[in-house]
Formats: sequence, structure tokens, C-alpha cells
Amino acid sequence: MKMKKMFVALLTGATVISMSAALVCAEEADKSETIVIYTNNDSDGRDEWLINRAAEEGFHVEVVGLGASAITERMIAEKNNPLCDVVFGANNIEYEKMKASGLLQTWEPDWTDGVDQSLIDAEGYYYPVTTTPLLLIGNADYEDMPSDWTDLTDDKYAGLYQLHGLSGGTGKTVYASIISRYPDPDGELGISDEGWEIAAKFLGNAHNIAEGEDSIGEVIDGTYPMDEHWASGVLTEQKERDYKFQIMVPEIGVPYVVESVAIAEGTTKYDLCVEFLNWLGSAEIQLEWSNNFGTIPCQEEALANVSADISELMSMLTPQNLDWEFIAENVDAWVEKAELEFVQ
Repeated sequence: MKMKKMFVALLTGATVISMSAALVCAEEADKSETIVIYTNNDSDGRDEWLINRAAEEGFHVEVVGLGASAITERMIAEKNNPLCDVVFGANNIEYEKMKASGLLQTWEPDWTDGVDQSLIDAEGYYYPVTTTPLLLIGNADYEDMPSDWTDLTDDKYAGLYQLHGLSGGTGKTVYASIISRYPDPDGELGISDEGWEIAAKFLGNAHNIAEGEDSIGEVIDGTYPMDEHWASGVLTEQKERDYKFQIMVPEIGVPYVVESVAIAEGTTKYDLCVEFLNWLGSAEIQLEWSNNFGTIPCQEEALANVSADISELMSMLTPQNLDWEFIAENVDAWVEKAELEFVQ
């Protein structure tokens, strides 16, 4: 009995020492180290703002801007020599791929009480910071705005709308939100013949946005009167260009993307990454991020204080009900077929 009590005492003491050491480690995270962030949230000055705002809090960050799919591909390529510390902004589809490839590690932020629990990864690998509706916007004077994405398969819209590449989160998600409406367990890649006909027309009628092209400017000047775009970018462009776009509001709803943050497997700066993401995901910083870039926070406290234009936009929209499991299982094959057969 004495030996058992002694063992328990030693074990308890070791646990206390271990916990104390962990607390000291967390408290002494070296802010002089650089946090490398892989993100698809680097456009419209986001990268510069994040670097400068983080520096005000003593963090040194390097922002590597990549498309959502490219983040996953690069992390897979670097798996044996990881260079990324934090992932910011990718969607659930990409995070699930990262998890399956062993590219993320579990952690827990201190701001989850203010977030819809259904949006949080049950295994604790990634946590949501923003939601992003994906929209079709139009020139203010354009008189033939469609009511749904599928309307764009009509030949009268050929060459009048712009799409982002299927390698990026926006283009891939909108495409998946359309094609997944036509499930068929006996069809090619789980999609009916009708679904593939819709995909072929939707992608074939479009102008594909080239790198460096001012797609927003081309909507305003009428070159291409419609553009596929993410909501925060639309709000930012409206403000900066003093312009009000038409926005398509499908009866079925619009696809919403949840953007999250995660810590990469293999980082040597785990405690620093946790401290940084506790700051980045906080209601205060997410409200600042929203005020600067028109994002829609997942933090309830931040969402309650967003700008009037965000509130107005959100009052117009409803989320499309999407089968994310079905999409995640098939989207890479759908994209491969589309790029080989449909994209002009």
C-alpha cells in the first residue's frame, strides 16, 4: 500500500512538473521566430495588413500566397521537409485532404465559445474564422442578369461571364455546387448525364480569368458584364471603386465556404503558432479583418458588429445546402474531367 501511495505521489508530482513546464513553454514562446503562413487570403492588401498588424503585437510573419488547392499540393510535396507553420483560409475540402495526408496537428484555440460548434472540426485539427458566400456579380446596367448559375448554360450568355480557375477554392466550389445537384450512383463519377451536359455548357460558355487580369474592371466597363467572385472581395471592390454591383440570388441559395486556421505538422514553433492563432482568431482581430476586407466572421461577437454593407448583403443571401462529404470524395475527379474536356 505504501509503495502504491508513493507511486501515485511521484506520478502526481511528475504531472505537476510536466504541466508547469508546458505552461512555462507556452509563456516563453519566442516571438522573434518567423511564422510562415500558407494562405489563399493574400489578395487586396490582406498580406500586407496581416504582416503589419501582427508586427504590432510582436509577431513576425511571412505570408506565402497560394490557391486553396495549391496549399495542399505544396504541403504534400514538402511533407518530408515542412516549411509551413500555419494554414489560414483554406476550406473544409482542402483541410480534410491535409488531415488524411498527415499534414496537420491538433490544437485548441481560446475563442471557440464564440463560434458555431457545428463548424469546428470534431477531431480538433482546424477551426473556422470566416464564412464566405460565393457570388455571381453583374454590371449595374446589365439587363439580363440570370437567376441561377445553371441559366448560364444558355448560349445567349456565351462569352459574357468570367470564371476563376478550378484549381482555386472559388472556382472549384462553385463548380462543385452546380454539378453535385445531379447525383447518379450509376453515372460517370457519380453524376448523371444531365449533370455533365450542364457542366460542359457552364464551363464552355465562360471566359476564364487570366493571371493579372482585372476581372472586376472588366465587369464595370462591360467587357465581361458578369464575374464569379467571393463576397468579401465584392464588398471591398464596391467600396474602393465606388460602384454597386448587381448580385445574383438563386432560389436554391449560394455556396458558402467556411475558412479556417490550422497548425502544420512538423512545425518547430507549436506554442508560438497557438499564441498567434489565439490572437488572429479572436473577436477583436476578426472584426478588424472584417472592417478592412469585408469578411464575415464566425465569431458571434465580431459578427454582431460588422459594417452595414455586410449586414445588407447577408440579409439577401441564404446558404445552399451542399453534401460536402459527397463533394470531398469526388471533386478532384470532377475537376480533372472538366479541365480535360470542358474548359476552353
